[in-house]
Amino acid sequence: MPGSQRPEIELPTMLLRAAGLVILLFACTAPTLAQDVTPAAPRQPVTVVPEASDAKIASRLQRILKSTGWFDVAHVSVNDGVVFLDGTTGTQEHRAWAGTLAENMQGTVAVVNRIEAGADVGSTFVRAGEEFTGFYRQMLRVWPLVALAGLVILATWLTAGLVALAVRLIFAGRIESPLLLSVVARAFAVPVFLLGIYFVLQFSGLTRLALTVLGGTGLIGVIIGFGLRDITENFLASILLSMRNPFHSGDLIDVGGHTGVVQNLNFRSTVLLTLDGNQVQIPNSTVYKSIIKNYSSIPSRRAEFTVGIGYDSSAVKTQTLIAKVLQEHPAVLDTPESLVLVEELGPATVGLRVYYWFDSNTYSPNKINSALLRQTKNALLKAGIELPDSAREVIFPKGVPVVQMTNSTQVRRESESDAGRAPAADENSDTTPSEGNLSNETVEMREQQSKGNLPETQENLLKK
Repeated sequence: MPGSQRPEIELPTMLLRAAGLVILLFACTAPTLAQDVTPAAPRQPVTVVPEASDAKIASRLQRILKSTGWFDVAHVSVNDGVVFLDGTTGTQEHRAWAGTLAENMQGTVAVVNRIEAGADVGSTFVRAGEEFTGFYRQMLRVWPLVALAGLVILATWLTAGLVALAVRLIFAGRIESPLLLSVVARAFAVPVFLLGIYFVLQFSGLTRLALTVLGGTGLIGVIIGFGLRDITENFLASILLSMRNPFHSGDLIDVGGHTGVVQNLNFRSTVLLTLDGNQVQIPNSTVYKSIIKNYSSIPSRRAEFTVGIGYDSSAVKTQTLIAKVLQEHPAVLDTPESLVLVEELGPATVGLRVYYWFDSNTYSPNKINSALLRQTKNALLKAGIELPDSAREVIFPKGVPVVQMTNSTQVRRESESDAGRAPAADENSDTTPSEGNLSNETVEMREQQSKGNLPETQENLLKK
């Protein structure tokens, strides 16, 4: 495995959060399952008369509520045995007491308690204290089950980590892609963790929920796959690219219309550093579907340029002169051989196309082309080969004016023309200060990459 990839023993943080939610759910449901159900003693009915009428029930309840003094504007109505209670009281206990009283009244079928209770801060705190006390007692009874659930989750998490580590060690020599190795390890570890959650839900009494967790995992995966289609596509493309490795870090490639040095390949995109110093992030799905030109895969690279000579000049002599220029230049390779071919017969020139090979890892194509064009022009002019311009038609309706120049004027213009010419030694040199040392720009870009602080370059799924 590459040195930059650290084995991941931990499962994703999402699984740990899921384990915490399972333990919390178990803690909330276990008290209800564990507590003893003690039936309440039957209440003695309040007897009015056998087969009491609605009017007698309402009258009796009205008098009782009024005699307590707890209710304001209390009103009781009964219809077919259904008791309707209206009014206001000070506390929730008094409201509940009135409802219980009506339920125990002989002849009552149902009770609709519409009595409103006023705000009672003291009773609220009392009820909160009672609820807290009850919850505390329930927790004392079920804490062994909660502790057992936590131990099962912890043991399952550690077991899943060991399974992931074992899978990494087993497949380390067979799977070269670090991303694919991580995916395979998690594919074995996640079912182990889900099995532990199933056991916790099973002995807590949530059997149906446990089956839902296991059976719904695949459905959730399908839903997430459709909802996050672009992200999933980029993730799968990153796996395939890391397996095939069509390029490496530091290679000069052309993909999706962008040319640059490869910085890294992450789960979302491929990062390039272009020759003009810009960082370009191309989605991995686009990279996988596009045509990739890797200029660094094979050192030998071919370049070309064209030359147009006059019809009066010898094409064979021109080919010989250009071939000599290519042969003498140190950046041009001997094999494959260079070619100087007659390409077309234009309106005013004979077009020749020149093909040559060079080491792309060492030399820049633009710099070499500049040097060869300069030396070719100088060699052809020195040998008397005409390099005419494209044919143009000029019409003089009043004739061609002829101006006779004096000797002094002609000498002055010739001297000015000679002064603008560069020395012959500079024209014949393999390189000039303007062309630099013909070195490839990718070397300088790699140096700039190491100096800069570029985002999304920490993880790299490519081979070094």
